[in-house]
Amino acid sequence: MVLLNSPICDQEKVMPSFELMNIDGTVLKSRDLVGKSGTLIMFICNHCPYVKAIIDKIVETTNELEKFNIKSIAIMPNDAEKYPEDSFENMNFFSTKHQFKFPYLIDKTQEVSKNFGAVCTPDFFGFNSDNKLNYRGRLGLMNNLQFIGKTNDLLNAMIKISKTGEGPKEQSSSAGCSIKWKIN
Repeated sequence: MVLLNSPICDQEKVMPSFELMNIDGTVLKSRDLVGKSGTLIMFICNHCPYVKAIIDKIVETTNELEKFNIKSIAIMPNDAEKYPEDSFENMNFFSTKHQFKFPYLIDKTQEVSKNFGAVCTPDFFGFNSDNKLNYRGRLGLMNNLQFIGKTNDLLNAMIKISKTGEGPKEQSSSAGCSIKWKIN
């Protein structure tokens, strides 16, 4: 497990287009997934201890964001052949276990993950209603794989984006396991 931090938000970067398979077997297009007031793209996986530590908080946050017309989408970026815990079948199990209400997509080629510039799991990208990046940060303060913050940075940032079209000026990077890239 290599701990990495996500880079600083590249303000106004346009959300890359993509088509990926959802855990229900359907292929979903990014243009059909955007929210009226914003879109949250999350890079997560099933085996990362950082994701496991906050997955219930992620689900709680995404459920709350729905009330603000913000859609949430999770993408699993890892090489599932080398990391079978992140397999498509296990994605289904993980999603059911944690009661995901958002699509959980697999990026088999890892091209979408590269286009976004994702580096770790979890890695959060908050886009405004114009599909421009305005948040690239953490869910909240963590210590020893525990969510210890009283403030949900991700929730607050996305609500601000839904209301103003802009994210917070101060953003703290997310931290998690490195993405497990395929070796060519």
